[in-house]
Amino acid sequence: MRSQAVRIDRPGGPEELKIVEVEVGEPGPGEIRIRHHAVGLNFIDTYQRSGLYPFPMPLNLGMEAAGVVEAVGEGVTHLKAGDRAAYASQPPGAYSELRVMPAKNVCKLPDAISFETGAAMMLKGMTTQYLLKKTLPAEGLEKGDFILFHAAAGGVGLIACQWAKALGLKLIGTAGTDAKCQLALEHGAAHAINYSTENFAARVKEITGGQGVKVVYDSVGKDTFEGSLDCLRPFGLLAIFGNGSGPVPAFNLGLLASKGSLYVTRPTLFSHMASRERTQAMADDLFAVVESGAVKIPIAQRYKLADVQQAHRDLEARKTTGCTILTL
Repeated sequence: MRSQAVRIDRPGGPEELKIVEVEVGEPGPGEIRIRHHAVGLNFIDTYQRSGLYPFPMPLNLGMEAAGVVEAVGEGVTHLKAGDRAAYASQPPGAYSELRVMPAKNVCKLPDAISFETGAAMMLKGMTTQYLLKKTLPAEGLEKGDFILFHAAAGGVGLIACQWAKALGLKLIGTAGTDAKCQLALEHGAAHAINYSTENFAARVKEITGGQGVKVVYDSVGKDTFEGSLDCLRPFGLLAIFGNGSGPVPAFNLGLLASKGSLYVTRPTLFSHMASRERTQAMADDLFAVVESGAVKIPIAQRYKLADVQQAHRDLEARKTTGCTILTL
């Protein structure tokens, strides 16, 4: 059977994204065939498209989607044909109508959660889950603690604002415009800083009474690295989980000593999703907090699959807020 899919033949800009027709066969052992109803758009997709994260070419893009399982291969026991399902998964290939893929990271989607919400939340929601639940400072996090979260009006950021509030944490969010700062506040941030008009490190020290925060969650990278270190209290943790402004350059580890025995980590989602059991546990935690209403998934942009080039341009130009999906 045939499916439309988005492919690049070489790394580059959004103009490299092409709609192609591909043949989709039967799932092999450990695989499923899934027909997508909606597909999630993520910043990691732009890293793969540009070549920042190198992959063999040609490459079908997309890491996140939701739909209905059409067939399962040998050994797949947690899914069956007809199941509603959603995933964040490797290898890429979610920008498509239909695909065969590994079943390990695909989870049943609860009936109370729509396909669009499922497509928008899996990668970003499980990223938030491992950050707030697993990527913790040496002294841990307790209710009432301040944390700093960059790009707080993005897809991960708006989920984090809500989830942190539900955990009793005081999230300080940064964003590049006053409107984005207001959006973060509306989603549960305790404070918001416009880093284009304010020195965010100075404001964090002011908000925290000069102490700084226990942890900074940073998906921006190069542009915020030094300021993020300056926001940390002694023994604090800087968790760099993205490179929105480019990768962090090499630095002298002695800097961490001089600033208070700091920790720096570069976690990735798929290290945390290495097994079927860990994936399901993370998804169950995410499904529960969404079904409870404590976290709502903000889908602010929808594009047709055919408009994927424009979607990438808008994402990279910081024109988007919250979650973005491709519709089929």
